[in-house]
Amino acid sequence: MATPEPVFALIDCNSFYASCERVFRPDLAKTPIVVLSNNDGCVIARSYDAKPFVKMGAPYFQIKDVLRQHGIMAFSSNYALYGDISERVMSIIESMVPAVEVYSIDEAFADLTGIPGNLTAFGRDIRSKVYRGTGIPVGVGIAQTKTLAKLANHTAKRLQDVTGGVVDITDPFKRDWVLRNTAVSEVWGVGKRMKAHLEAMNIHTAMDLAKADPRSLRDRFSVVIEKTARELAGTPCLELSEADPPKQEICCSRMFGKRLTTIEPIKEAVATYTQRAAEKLRAQNSLCKKMRVSIRTGMFNPEEAKYANGALVELPYPTNDVRLLAKAAAEAVNRLFRPGFKYSKAEVLLMDLRQPGEFTDDLFTASQPVAAEKVMSVLDEINMRWGRGTLRTGSVPADPEWAMRRDLMSRSYTTRLDQLWVVRAG
Repeated sequence: MATPEPVFALIDCNSFYASCERVFRPDLAKTPIVVLSNNDGCVIARSYDAKPFVKMGAPYFQIKDVLRQHGIMAFSSNYALYGDISERVMSIIESMVPAVEVYSIDEAFADLTGIPGNLTAFGRDIRSKVYRGTGIPVGVGIAQTKTLAKLANHTAKRLQDVTGGVVDITDPFKRDWVLRNTAVSEVWGVGKRMKAHLEAMNIHTAMDLAKADPRSLRDRFSVVIEKTARELAGTPCLELSEADPPKQEICCSRMFGKRLTTIEPIKEAVATYTQRAAEKLRAQNSLCKKMRVSIRTGMFNPEEAKYANGALVELPYPTNDVRLLAKAAAEAVNRLFRPGFKYSKAEVLLMDLRQPGEFTDDLFTASQPVAAEKVMSVLDEINMRWGRGTLRTGSVPADPEWAMRRDLMSRSYTTRLDQLWVVRAG
């Protein structure tokens, strides 16, 4: 029996951050929405109906009048809400297909190889179940390669009124139509600089790139653009990756909600960032042997004195114990802090990460106590059940004054018991 040809789908949430805000606010179904970066700095996401009026990255303080003029609603970024809804979307997709690669918070590749029947109908079924289960609209692109699936998804969104949000280009005629009618700049992995190089070679559409000689592209550019051309021509070069390898470094970095001039709130902030980094560390079952802590002032105000410095900390043994990490981070802040400056940001970087058993120290080198591992396990279980920050180290405050400014944040409808959606009888 012949092995079936591989088939991939890319499921991509439409205007994900804005769509999350609309899930629990049906009154905003027809209201343009923008979502702001940390400290309500600039626009990082827009609904489709907001895009004609607001540029990505526009500073919020500069566009307030424009938003009011066009009736556009602004929200502070609510990452707890977005992350939780993303997990729900991915869980539904995983329940319907043999294998999934979560590509980003709002995108996933799915393996449809061997699935019988009409794939367009199957894509619509995915779209329907995701929307019914989460309220998030998605687009689905289906093709023989991941790059073509990306292109199909782009077409599904671009021609939503015609496609209904699902495009299957496993048929060669449909694939060629999409390739001819898509600019090369829309191809996955082709950035502005590469676009200019390709257009200089008279490659203007995805079809032009699919027909280009792959070896020449490799010699002139890289193996990446060679694989892109082969994938556009229908030859799979990129496999589905179901699990990301553990990260080699973990960073938690935030701007303060206001300038800090004393050491204690900076220590609180660094302890908070250390706790978040340690959560990520344990989530991938890694241990950390080194960490770097850095603090800095604002760098763009000519009236403020500037200072930036960092300290490398060697830990006594590989650990994921937030208590040991937070203590080491606080000691680093003691070394770094200089009075007389207005501090705006801190960063915690966990380095030299490995899995348990991968460190090759000698027989007499200290190692993390078993009791510490049990404490961290209980800590994670409590926070997973009752919400992040329910149990934390004493150096992490519940509601700090220096916290990131999010004056326009929606409620955490799905992750906090005190902010659940309430339905009252009329």
